[in-house]
Formats: sequence, C-alpha cells, structure tokens
Amino acid sequence: MKLTLYDKIAISCSSVVTTGYSTSFSLSIKMLAARHRKAIYAIYGFVRLADEIVDTFFGQPQKEMLDRFRADTAEAINSRISSNPVLHSFQWAVNTYNIDKEFIEAFLYSMEMDLSLKNHDQQSYSEYIYGSAEAVGLMCLRVFCHDDPSRFDRLREPARLLGSAFQKVNFLRDIKSDWTVRGRVYFPGVDFNKFTVEEKRQIEKEIESEFAGAREGIRGLDRGSRRGVFLAYSYYLALYAKIKKASADSVAGKRYRISNGRKMLLLLKALFYDMAGLI
Repeated sequence: MKLTLYDKIAISCSSVVTTGYSTSFSLSIKMLAARHRKAIYAIYGFVRLADEIVDTFFGQPQKEMLDRFRADTAEAINSRISSNPVLHSFQWAVNTYNIDKEFIEAFLYSMEMDLSLKNHDQQSYSEYIYGSAEAVGLMCLRVFCHDDPSRFDRLREPARLLGSAFQKVNFLRDIKSDWTVRGRVYFPGVDFNKFTVEEKRQIEKEIESEFAGAREGIRGLDRGSRRGVFLAYSYYLALYAKIKKASADSVAGKRYRISNGRKMLLLLKALFYDMAGLI
C-alpha cells in the first residue's frame, strides 16, 4: 500500500515520540530492516501515549481521557484515519499487518488497571503483564511475521516470555517511582518498605527463566527483525545484571539505568554477533 503524505507525517510523529521517550528502543528499531521500522514506531507511539495518560497526567480526568483514547483508537482502526497522527499511524499498522484486536484490548485493559489497582494478586499481576508487555510484543511479532503466519505461531510463546521479562525488569528498575509517586506495587505480596533479599531473588529467578526461553525465540526470527530484537534483549539483560548485583534496599531506593556509552557498546556487540551469525 502506497503511503500518503499524511501517512508519512503521522509515522514520523510516532518516530519522534519513540526517540524522545526511549533511546534504547529507538536504537533497537533502527537495527530492524527498513520494512519493519514504520509499523514498530507506530506501535510504540500508541503504547507510549496511553502510558502517559495513566502515568503522568495527574490532576487530570485520567479515566475519562483513557476512555476517550480507547474510543478514538477503535474509531481510527475502523475508519482507517484519525486526525491524531499517532493514532493514525497506529491504525495504519493494525490494518496493514492484521494486528489482533485482542492484543489491543488487552493492552488498554492493563492501562485501565493502572488507574484503579494499586496492589496486585497473582491473577491480576499475570493479566497486567500480559496486556502491558506480552500483548505489545505480540503486536510487534505480527509485523515481523506478516508474510509467514506459521512463524508467528512458533514464536508466540517466546515473544510472550520476552515481553514478560522486560516488564519485570522495568518493575524492579522503577520500584521507587511506582511506589512513592504512584502508590503502585506490582509484585504480589511484596512490601517495598521491607523488600527482602529472598523476595528479590524469587523475582530474579522468574526473569532469568523467561530470558532463557525468549533467547530461543530470537534465534527463530528472520534476519530483518532478529538483530533489532537482540539489541533490545541485550540492553535489558545488561540492566537486569546491574540490578541483580545491587542489594534489595538499593533497588527499592534508586532507579538503575544503562549509560549511553554502554548502550553503544551493546549496539556494536549486536552488529558483530549478527555479522558472525552468533545471534
């Protein structure tokens, strides 16, 4: 499908959103084959916009704004156009790559949970991770496997594991802001006023198991998507390793990050691994 000028401008807006909010994801997207980048920018722009509503629009009618965003998303997809450029680029990706509506609804439901649910039990925790992370990974997988549906079926579970691992690393990284600013506790039964070594270690076991399962899935991607996904995987693995070395008290008290210099080293490593056929 040939892109109109407005299509191109809308996708550029989603690209700006992606780059502005996440240097790591924007670098990973640039490592993808050109044919994949526009749709992944569109997906990330959509996700970021919804996340901002529930995470930063304090003092505003967040529930009403999220409801309107949900309705605007459905209208954009159904009519194949939107005056909101981020939603327009997202509907283009959804309609072009046949992204499942169930993934979109699951994601928006998780965003809705963030507005009202501050402490999770095991069921709501699993539902939240599926919608906020695994479903987003599955949207991206639809793009990567658009011409090979059987590959999507084979890689569905590893993609979910990767999304879950990423989200749990995010939870550990953002404990301080989630708890002190937003009053949220994602890990069931955990009290961050007394976050213990054993609680931290149990979470780490889950993450390590999911990273291991996801690694096999990355190998199953085609070359056009493998390198970019591997870079994101490498970034999160490095962030996880940094968090793992820290004490439970330190993790609960500060936000860990990977320096830009280290990100560039990971980028070079991904390029080398790709050229050497090691991914």
